[in-house]
Amino acid sequence: MFYHIGFSREDLGENPPRIALISGDPERSRYIAQTYLSQVKLLSEHRGLNSYLGYLANGKPLLIATSGMGAPSMSIVVNELIQVGINKIVRIGTCGSIQPHVKVGSVVISQGSLCRQGAANDIAPPEYPAVADPFLTVALVNTAQKLKHDYHLGITASVDTFYEGQERTESSANQHLQLWLRGITEQYRHLNILNYEMESGTLLKMAGVYGFAAACICAVVAQRTEEEKVVVEQKQLAIEKAIAIAVDTVSEIETD
Repeated sequence: MFYHIGFSREDLGENPPRIALISGDPERSRYIAQTYLSQVKLLSEHRGLNSYLGYLANGKPLLIATSGMGAPSMSIVVNELIQVGINKIVRIGTCGSIQPHVKVGSVVISQGSLCRQGAANDIAPPEYPAVADPFLTVALVNTAQKLKHDYHLGITASVDTFYEGQERTESSANQHLQLWLRGITEQYRHLNILNYEMESGTLLKMAGVYGFAAACICAVVAQRTEEEKVVVEQKQLAIEKAIAIAVDTVSEIETD
């Protein structure tokens, strides 16, 4: 049994999954498992990192795992998932838009990430590219088009902190940002970066170094060109769009 995820390769049975969907929120992981899978088996609730094994409508086994908040927690979970045999990972997350045309309620599919994360620097040097698997990414785009969900494809800013790192001051206990963070959102906007989130950069660097395929799709739940807060009224609908795209995509792709 792996120390953090709380289960072993043997717990995955004779037909183990090769694909995992990961989310930071254990409630989102539970929702995906209970809504989209049959014969659901709870693998572990250790440390709140809920993991589930189940089967899609076409009989394909799928692992749903919780990564926790932020890159350090996610890096531990992903490391152990690879050790139990997973070779494809799609992150289903939430994000804040930093572009006016990327509206709350839509989804962002990351081609790659500007990676500003300490965990990633332990895995590869800062200049190592954080790029999504092209085949998984195109598959997500094709599914979004098929389902007629509003999506955006582009670059994500992946940072370590929700408040300071994303230039939040009005909603933060700390209203005094370091000088280099003042104006960082506008700078990223001019670089055509679409959104802020907190895990994709490290995930994509890990994929390159470890040799697995990874992609990221995020529900847009905040519009940072207008305000700092999460738009709670539209959050669940956006998340459900991202989940539907991810689940439909992994049900169609080949496993090896």
